[in-house]
Amino acid sequence: MTEQNGALGEHGQEPSRRDFIYIAATGAAAIGGGLAIWPFIDQMNPAADTLALGSIRVDVSTVTDGTEITVMWRGGPVFIRHRTQAMIDEARAVPLGDLPDEASRNLNAGMENASAADENRVLRPEYLIVKGNCTHLGCVPLGIGADTGDYDGWYCPCHGSHYDASARIRRGPAPENLPVPDYYFESETTVKIGLSPDEAAQSGWVAS
Repeated sequence: MTEQNGALGEHGQEPSRRDFIYIAATGAAAIGGGLAIWPFIDQMNPAADTLALGSIRVDVSTVTDGTEITVMWRGGPVFIRHRTQAMIDEARAVPLGDLPDEASRNLNAGMENASAADENRVLRPEYLIVKGNCTHLGCVPLGIGADTGDYDGWYCPCHGSHYDASARIRRGPAPENLPVPDYYFESETTVKIGLSPDEAAQSGWVAS
């Protein structure tokens, strides 16, 4: 009986060793394959010069205090609001705990993982620049000159989403704040939307 049990024990270990070798070989092949195709995947990301062609330059010198304009970028609206000091103060007085979405939704470098504090939603306090599609179903909210809603920002009449002066969702079905696109100021009155300073440098973009 002892010899029989010993034989069974040896045979019971063989599949385990084979399985280990198989798993190790398969894992190595998968890693090698991933490394081999990575250069091809990386090439699918848009180059800096391609991003530059998809960016727009906007003169904000005519956007006076307390007004806003809408520009088109990549087929969608972008809101540019020149905020008064009262608007800025109102936005910055809101506790984060009062916000349904506490994320900055800001694509600019260093702000992607920041909180939704107003300071993290702008590059300059007086200019708020956000994509203009409601985060509920993509409608275009109303703003200054039409209906700023209950929080002095934007109001989407389609389903009743209210945004504040920092374009943060405050009430309604919209799940997220209006997102902030990549942009930077080329000068005191000119903003480049769709391109970060680093991407502009890589593409050789020169302001004219």
